[in-house]
Amino acid sequence: MRNRRPFKVEKNKSAKKSDTRSVADIVKELRKGAPSSGDYRKQSLKIHGLICAKCGREFDFSNQHLLTVHHKDGNHMNNPPDGSNWENLCVYCHDDEHSREVLGDYFNSDRKD
Repeated sequence: MRNRRPFKVEKNKSAKKSDTRSVADIVKELRKGAPSSGDYRKQSLKIHGLICAKCGREFDFSNQHLLTVHHKDGNHMNNPPDGSNWENLCVYCHDDEHSREVLGDYFNSDRKD
């Protein structure tokens, strides 16, 4: 029985052996399509409303600056347009959420198995 690949791997013909792009150009290219922080904040407020997902406190336009966008998976670059990785948290609940992670890491690292 011959060992065969299920698909043909083609080399990228446009790639050059010596890439002359700068790091800044590469980062800019990678960030294309990812919404900037202001864009995803506005989008999250529009989708989820002016309410804290944890404590339920309601906000209005005069105090909406107290709402933050929390990334559920912890990856601030993961910004799907449907808002599935975001939740709006007030600054107090957002601090609490991250404090719990730090405290959990502290207690788990102190264990000796």
